[in-house]
Amino acid sequence: MMDVAKAAQIKAHALALAELLYDETDSEQVKTLAGIEVAVRDHLLTYVGPEIGNFLSAQAAARAEVENAIFRALSDG
Repeated sequence: MMDVAKAAQIKAHALALAELLYDETDSEQVKTLAGIEVAVRDHLLTYVGPEIGNFLSAQAAARAEVENAIFRALSDG
């Protein structure tokens, strides 16, 4: 389970994102629950998801590089 401090940070950042993305949302879209759902999905797929994916991919690549360096160092020894 996520600790309380991290959950609070996520909530704060999510609200900041919501404010930014609201300005980019068609005012007609937010008049219905279905429209809001579509807007949220579109924004997540277009703006938020790719950034999270890029971050996670970079973290995995960095970890693999460290593990490979350790393996090479152990193999050379």
